[in-house]
Amino acid sequence: MTRTIAEKIIAAHLLDGERDVAPGELVEVAVDVVLANDITAPIAIREFERLVENGRKRTVFDPRRVVLVADHFAPNKDIKSAEQCAQVRRFARQQGLVHHYDVGQMGIEHVLLPEQGLVAPGDLVVGADSHTCTYGALGAFATGMGSTDVAVAMATGKVWLRVPETIRILYHGTCQPWVGGKDLILYTIGQIGVSGARYQAIEFAGPAMAQLSMDGRFTMANMAIEAGAKAGLFAVDDATRAYVDGRVSRPYRVFETDAAASADAAYTQVIKIDVSRIEPQVAYPHLPENARPVSEAAAEDVRIDQAVIGSCTNGRLEDLRVAARVLRGQRVHRDVRCIVIPGTQQVYLDALREGLIETFVEAGAAVSTPTCGPCLGGHMGILAAGERAVSTTNRNFRGRMGHPDSEVYLAGPAVAAASAVAGRIAHPASLQNT
Repeated sequence: MTRTIAEKIIAAHLLDGERDVAPGELVEVAVDVVLANDITAPIAIREFERLVENGRKRTVFDPRRVVLVADHFAPNKDIKSAEQCAQVRRFARQQGLVHHYDVGQMGIEHVLLPEQGLVAPGDLVVGADSHTCTYGALGAFATGMGSTDVAVAMATGKVWLRVPETIRILYHGTCQPWVGGKDLILYTIGQIGVSGARYQAIEFAGPAMAQLSMDGRFTMANMAIEAGAKAGLFAVDDATRAYVDGRVSRPYRVFETDAAASADAAYTQVIKIDVSRIEPQVAYPHLPENARPVSEAAAEDVRIDQAVIGSCTNGRLEDLRVAARVLRGQRVHRDVRCIVIPGTQQVYLDALREGLIETFVEAGAAVSTPTCGPCLGGHMGILAAGERAVSTTNRNFRGRMGHPDSEVYLAGPAVAAASAVAGRIAHPASLQNT
């Protein structure tokens, strides 16, 4: 029997011992990491505190494996968000959590955890955030769950889940200039739709993926959920090992798809994509599946009011380097607010040392402390009625970034930066200095 990466990882975490598992099977598994943030953790904490064992309140199953990150409304934007973060802070202290990240140490959770070496290849990770699937870039099975499920995971180190079917997507060819992981995943979602992988795992594979940077892989795995997927996974290779070397301090196990699996019924679908035919992408409102080539958007003269470069999807150092390359020597259009948000304190510091922050400020952009802020319409970039934004975030649902009558166009950092300069959605090659 051939097995997919997802099936192998789940099988290795079965509480009743490792064995073959089949798609659709309901299993109980041990988890390696449990994650929550300042929005989802308070709910999980309330449920956790209701759990009693032998007449006593529970403690977390392992204070080294429960990770809490204040990133959505931090630094606090109002009294309510301050109370939520305070509740998380108190719980972390009471439980002696080793990995509680607050202002000054925190970052956007899905950028921070890999950076800090908290997720390893072969891990099974659950988080009270849908974009927990980001860690599939490391060859981990990582998936989002509700806060009540996460409360039980924090207490027991165990969860129930249904083994997903797997779609394999094979990418071949060589990417055009300015095309990165964001463009590839937007194009893919445009092909299969936002429900195309519903409750399935996606394996991103093929020779083009072997050439993709780790930052690009994180971006693609992050948006597997935008296709409805339970998880998005990459096979571990030399690039993965180079990334985790010196970060991950504990032993880990690498799982690979069986060699014959690509021709086997282990996959519900095998999709082939030639990346050389893909130009930078823009996803029109109000779904990520509304992906079109940037040349179409440029021809339509789509004017914008705001450009956001950051988020758990594109707030890594490589993303900031791309944006700075476009913005260097340019000026943000007078009618556009350009907001740049490094994904973590370390990304911010590295960008500062490389001169990227100076480039952004000189171009007329505002640089923020790490935060999810505008992505979910939280703060640091809310849109008014009728306003349009081009954003490197992952969702463009109606009202996602503010007023229900605003619009969000999703793109990679190169297109977002070029559009900030042009005042309308633009191809980065259209700017003279690029």
